[in-house]
Amino acid sequence: MEKQKVYELLAEVCQEDVVVEQPDIDLFEEGLLDSFGIITFLVEVEEKFGISVSITEFTREEWNTPNRIAEQLAERV
Repeated sequence: MEKQKVYELLAEVCQEDVVVEQPDIDLFEEGLLDSFGIITFLVEVEEKFGISVSITEFTREEWNTPNRIAEQLAERV
């Protein structure tokens, strides 16, 4: 999976381009992603990429930056 596509989807969900420009930014510390955003993102991931991720598998420690999210999704392809 192409990281850039993940970044772009995150930018869309977070409504902030900084996630594309700074892929190591902590989405939660910066207030860019919240509980509703997580659910929206996971639904979009399933629709656009065909990757199903349960909300129970989503931990802030492992999914806190665009880079980590891209890595987690790549492992599920």
